[in-house]
Formats: sequence, structure tokens, C-alpha cells
Amino acid sequence: MQRARALAGLTLGDLARAANIEIPVNFKIQKGWTGQLIELWLGASAGSKPEQDFPELGVELKTLPLSYDNKPLETTYVCYAPLTNNTGVNWENCNVRNKLQCVLWLPVQGEREIPPSERIVGSPILWQPSAQQNAQLQYDWEELMDMISLGQVERIDATVGSYLQLRPKAANGAVVTEAIGEDGQFIKTRPRGFYLRKNFTQHILESAFVG
Repeated sequence: MQRARALAGLTLGDLARAANIEIPVNFKIQKGWTGQLIELWLGASAGSKPEQDFPELGVELKTLPLSYDNKPLETTYVCYAPLTNNTGVNWENCNVRNKLQCVLWLPVQGEREIPPSERIVGSPILWQPSAQQNAQLQYDWEELMDMISLGQVERIDATVGSYLQLRPKAANGAVVTEAIGEDGQFIKTRPRGFYLRKNFTQHILESAFVG
């Protein structure tokens, strides 16, 4: 938290230049650049492994791009959704719960017209889900996983889930993976990821800075 607080008020350009890292003109291609830059400064070690960014602390790092009126601009990616071989996977041992049991949120200016080099880092929030939030996340996860297991992955749209939703997660539409179809057969479909809705992260922000 001391390291994260020390970044507040600095721009992404300040951090990149100090680390001798090239600054992208925009984020059309290098979408994960901000998170990787912050990970570097905070010493995250997990990379893309299915564990928290700071496994020795049990803490996940998430950057949160904000609008001018401090509202989240996009949903927050949590992790890939397993579409096959889900026997024995439950809420207690799933990667969503693992990732979200303790999150270091780092707000960053995210309006597109602000060049990446000029975007300012905000004050960090160290967050753990309340009992109510955890229960709703569990409910959403179980509903989505039931649909996946029952071969209904293609029926899942953005309306399913109050806090957590399932969306395609791939570099482009040509990337496919195996899933269970409605008749129990294997089908090819786009990889899916779990995402936190903007209204959920908005509530986290309001609770930290207002409540």
C-alpha cells in the first residue's frame, strides 16, 4: 500500500520514463500495458498464472480506468472461465473467488482523448468483499457455471449475473476453444472470461472514497 500510495498523482508517462519503458500512443493494441506497468512498479510476480498477482500476500492487482466524473469506463476482467473438465470445481476452490478475496484497486484516468502518457494514477483501494458481496458473487458464478456445465454456454449473454458476467475473451473472433454443447457433445466456441460489472466496481469506489 505504501508503494501504491506513492504512485498516486503521477502520470503513466512519469512511471514509464522512470522505468525506461516505451509509451504507446494509444491502447488499441497494447490494452494491458497500464496493468503491466503498475505491476512492474509494485513488484507483482504472478504474470498470467492462475493465482493472485502477489501470491505471497494473497492480493490481486486491478487497474480501473475512470471517466472524468470518476465512474468506471469498462467492466473488469477477472479470469478465464473453464468451459470443460469442471468436475469438482466449486466456489470455494474456483479461480474467481481466489482472485477476488483481496484486491488492490488502482484507479487511473481512462478517457480516450487523454494520451496514455498524461493519464494520472489515483489513490489505491485495498478491498475485500463483504459477506453480501461474496454471497452474490457466489450466486452469479454458480449460475454461470451451471449453464456452462449444462451445455448452455451459447445462451449466456450480458444479462446473466448481477455482479459477475461472462463474455468472450480472445484476441479476435477466430480464436476458438472446446465447450460442452446442448446435447452433451463437444463444440467449438470463443473462449470466455469472467468480468465484474461496472456498477459493482462503482460501488467499491463509492464505499472507499465516500462511505
